[in-house]
Amino acid sequence: MRPINVWQALARPRYLLTSWPWRSAGYLLSSAPVGLAALVAITVGATVGTVLSVVLIGLPLLALLALSGVPVAATERLRLRLVDNRPAPTPHQVPAEPGLLAWARTRFWEQATWRELGYALVFATVLWPLDLIMLACALAVPLGLLATPVLMMTVGDGEESRVLKMWTATSMPEAIATAVVGLLMFPVCGYVLGIMAVARAELTRLLIAPPAPNLGARVTELVRSRVRLVDAFEAERRRIERDLHDGAQQRIVALTMALGLARLDAPPGPLADQLAKAHDEAGRALAELRELIQGIHPKVLADFGVAAAVADAADRSAIPVDVTLDLPGRLPESVEAAAYFVVCEALPNIGKHSGARRAEVTGRHADGRLVVEIRDDGRGGADAERGSGLTGLADRVSVLDGRIALNSPPGGPTSLRVEIPCEPTEPTERCG
Repeated sequence: MRPINVWQALARPRYLLTSWPWRSAGYLLSSAPVGLAALVAITVGATVGTVLSVVLIGLPLLALLALSGVPVAATERLRLRLVDNRPAPTPHQVPAEPGLLAWARTRFWEQATWRELGYALVFATVLWPLDLIMLACALAVPLGLLATPVLMMTVGDGEESRVLKMWTATSMPEAIATAVVGLLMFPVCGYVLGIMAVARAELTRLLIAPPAPNLGARVTELVRSRVRLVDAFEAERRRIERDLHDGAQQRIVALTMALGLARLDAPPGPLADQLAKAHDEAGRALAELRELIQGIHPKVLADFGVAAAVADAADRSAIPVDVTLDLPGRLPESVEAAAYFVVCEALPNIGKHSGARRAEVTGRHADGRLVVEIRDDGRGGADAERGSGLTGLADRVSVLDGRIALNSPPGGPTSLRVEIPCEPTEPTERCG
């Protein structure tokens, strides 16, 4: 994968053979004409506007001067492409209405305009001279060392030459050795330029392309909407369960009773046999419907909480399950439902695939989190990547900002740990 900025390129072994060192030098060098032009424009505009403000003509010019940061910041966002290919979107808002007046009103009222004006002032007075100083310091040492033999033959008449105003080379071999050192310092100079360009570009990005100011509010609203979605989903599950319980189940019960009475009244023969088969099928359909209703949202979960519901699920398990849930009270409905269905998904899997002889479900509420752990003494080797069951459970828990951890080494035992942030809503009895 190609690096997208100088910082990534610096970590590559072939950095010096790429264009990034030259781009870094170009970025630092190109700030001079842009900064000098900004300095001249701001100085002339401020001077003329101040002088003409006596006759009120300069006041609009001074007002327009507040917008001088907009073109400077736009140019800087383009210059960032030299050392950073990441997008630097403009923080300006789109005017609600077309026209110059609406555009100006939007620009004067938004914070980004004044941030860019401050950047333009700092850039025009401080940053571009600093860029040139850093570039000169990075290049002066290797160039000064490299030029020592030339200076000795021209200025020093072949006898001696001052090296960087620090010491004197008194012979040509010494001057050539100094030039070799300067030549070897050029790779170091390439890395120094890259680091300087990274620091300068990150400062520019921070000032003229900051993160969205309402990002925290968007995240908060996203979390709230996710919780509302979970609550709506649980309410819909409840409605379906109620409709099945009060509607379809009652109709099948009535059908079963009618078939049973018809079976009793029918004389022995083919008709009685067909009625008996229909009566048995209706009974099986009723049993499956009741299991479906129980799986959607069991009544014990709604009435008595997750501790009682987990104990009920353990009683129906194919293998013995020890349940120890120490909870201080009823938890939010969505949390109880998620924890219950994790247990209901895990226990059948243990009975079918693990070869375990016994399982254990423990749970507690501590530090604002519900912690439930399901363990078994089976053969282990469970892998979340080989099936969608654990992935679905993880997705269900993550909606509530929870997490799942699976530990199942070959040979066992297996442990599935679930943590969901929540707070008790009302006291309840302990189950264990």
